[in-house]
Amino acid sequence: MKRTERHHLKENELQNLARQARGAFETRRGEAITAVVLVVVLGVAAVGYFAWRERGQTKAQALLADALTVQDARVGPPPAPGAPSNGLYFPTERERAQAALAKFKVAADAYPSSESGMYARYEEASTWLALGSAAQAAAAYQQVIGTAGDGLYGRMARLGLAEAQMAAGQFDSAINTYKELSQRKDGPLPVDGILMQLGRAYLGAGKRTDAQQTFTKLVEEYPGSPFSGDAKRELDSLKKS
Repeated sequence: MKRTERHHLKENELQNLARQARGAFETRRGEAITAVVLVVVLGVAAVGYFAWRERGQTKAQALLADALTVQDARVGPPPAPGAPSNGLYFPTERERAQAALAKFKVAADAYPSSESGMYARYEEASTWLALGSAAQAAAAYQQVIGTAGDGLYGRMARLGLAEAQMAAGQFDSAINTYKELSQRKDGPLPVDGILMQLGRAYLGAGKRTDAQQTFTKLVEEYPGSPFSGDAKRELDSLKKS
């Protein structure tokens, strides 16, 4: 699935990347001095923990924001002398991607278990893939899966992992990943888009009959899908060849 399509899929789900945890602490008086001391010690520890976590999440958000700023920077020549500057820029798309990659990795390494950190790792993986490094992309996606499990980030990372597997020519592995994802009809990922990629993975593996069946399923079950036209073209191509 194209990078722009992935961004569209996650746009609503990933807007609030770093929700901050809040806790309410209640203490009560006990009759014994030891009980009072224990409550005070636990209260101080809890306040300290949540203050530390709050600071950590703020730092994670700041690192992620820094990486996203680089990712969205202008690509092109520097402004002419005397012309107003529009901020950060890079001569080429590749240089911008490489700079963003380094920033995403810093954010993910610093706070791997936070939502900001998981999103940063996902973007690191996506950037590796865009740069043509499928092995590094797969490794980063696996890290997201290991941290996020079966949550939204984990499922998005599985989708990305299948893309990396296809890019590396590991079509059977990609097929298994896409098939598993396509069976989760109640999840946040669009099944029609996954079926499109599954059909292409079958084609890459030389499994024309399976590809044809998958494209046909997409057209019949999701006639209004934006991928339906692509699936029909793939079917027409299969019939002609």
